[in-house]
Amino acid sequence: MRERVVVLDFGAQYAQLIARRVRELGVYCEILPFDTPIGSLKGRNCKAVILSGGPSSVFARDAPRPDPGLFQSGLPILGICYGMQLICHALGGHVIRGGHEEYGKAILEVLEPDVILRGFGDGDANRGQVWMSHGDTVLEVPPGFQVIARTERCPIAAVACAAKGIFGVQFHPEVVHTAGGDRILSNFLEFAGVPRTWTMKSFAEEAKAAIKKKVGDARAVSALSGGVDSTVASLLVYLSIGDNLTGIFVDHGLLRADEASTVLGTLRGQFKMNIVMVDARERFLRKLSGVTDPEQKRKVIGNEFIRVFEEEARRLGDIKFLVQGTLYPDVIESGTKTAATIKTHHNVGGLPEDMELELIEPLRDLFKDEVRALGKELGLPDEVVWRQPFPGPGLAVRVIGEVTPERLEMVRKADAIVREEIARAGLEREIWQYFAVLTGERSVGVMGDERTYGHAVAIRAVTSQDAMTADWARLPYDVLERMSTRITREIKGINRVVYDVTSKPPATIEWE
Repeated sequence: MRERVVVLDFGAQYAQLIARRVRELGVYCEILPFDTPIGSLKGRNCKAVILSGGPSSVFARDAPRPDPGLFQSGLPILGICYGMQLICHALGGHVIRGGHEEYGKAILEVLEPDVILRGFGDGDANRGQVWMSHGDTVLEVPPGFQVIARTERCPIAAVACAAKGIFGVQFHPEVVHTAGGDRILSNFLEFAGVPRTWTMKSFAEEAKAAIKKKVGDARAVSALSGGVDSTVASLLVYLSIGDNLTGIFVDHGLLRADEASTVLGTLRGQFKMNIVMVDARERFLRKLSGVTDPEQKRKVIGNEFIRVFEEEARRLGDIKFLVQGTLYPDVIESGTKTAATIKTHHNVGGLPEDMELELIEPLRDLFKDEVRALGKELGLPDEVVWRQPFPGPGLAVRVIGEVTPERLEMVRKADAIVREEIARAGLEREIWQYFAVLTGERSVGVMGDERTYGHAVAIRAVTSQDAMTADWARLPYDVLERMSTRITREIKGINRVVYDVTSKPPATIEWE
């Protein structure tokens, strides 16, 4: 089994980002619940542990705590924020509530540059910017530990006990606001002696072997939506089991203009994959009639997708498996042991309990940027790999309120204009996601000297690396002007265009 680093998740906003940073450094990293037993960690060939931050206080009665044997396990440990407080509290240090809170940027002064802080700092080797977000504070380190860094408000900002292989930082090295944060994580990995062999090539080889072993001589169908995730997942499985996989593309009437032509052309033409097309537009719109709640929309669509695939699988014969392009952010946002449900993803929380098919989700542990890298490794062309993310429920979650053919057509045309103008401006690679939303609001306008009472469209464009966090894109005014002019001029019934300038958090990328 591949050697790995495990992030024990204490409910941190940035737990997924820690894992991504470690993977970027060439080490396979996975996220497990905070109370994962030591035996399970060692059984997974875990070579080092990172304790994430989290919203709890070590003084809370129900504060999350790791297996009591973790600190005597001999595994190298790095605690981040709450993780550092937990280390100090558990091993005999002194942690206090409040008094030295820090939120945002701070300047770290390195006192002992050995081991994890070696090489930290920009310019002045003993100082550098870090990102703080803590209420409780360590005032006294445990026996055998030393203070290795401080900030103006935090006298103990990093601790170390190299003899035990345990380290802690009060700040967040995983975020870009900490200058040299990758160096700190790299130093920890070097101390732990973990081989840096994690690549998309190695992942693809291991995934293919695992898929072959699971499927055997059985047959599978894949849920093709035209997006990057389902395309990469389908191709990975196809390269593993060949013609025992049949792709099923369902036109549920919720697709963007010309959604699937490039992807289907590539999979059928370049890779010779068997693909069945299913026209289910009327069926999905019937099911969505009168549905306005976004969670209910996702569950209706998720349920109906599975039913369509089960029916097609029965027509195809003896089908045992269903391939889906589920990613790790989908799983997290749908709710886990340490993360609240943000929204149910149709391919996670929207699945029916009585499914006839067994799921294969080969991308379930990957982030979006890793999926793109995998797609390139598998031979997909750039026009497929760099397609912007598109939600499984499609345009249904970009129509606020009831989904009708007329409203779908309006948002579909508006979305096409947004994509055309982004391409015209040469911004496709700079922006993570961009689209139009039919807001459900109507407003008074004037067209041709006459009063109108039309729909309002919102344009959404964000920059991101993994969709876990995102910032609104600063689009040039002339690009926004062209979008607005074309949408109001070319689409009947729309008389107002607004631009969404909200980051994630507090918002999500999609409106529903």
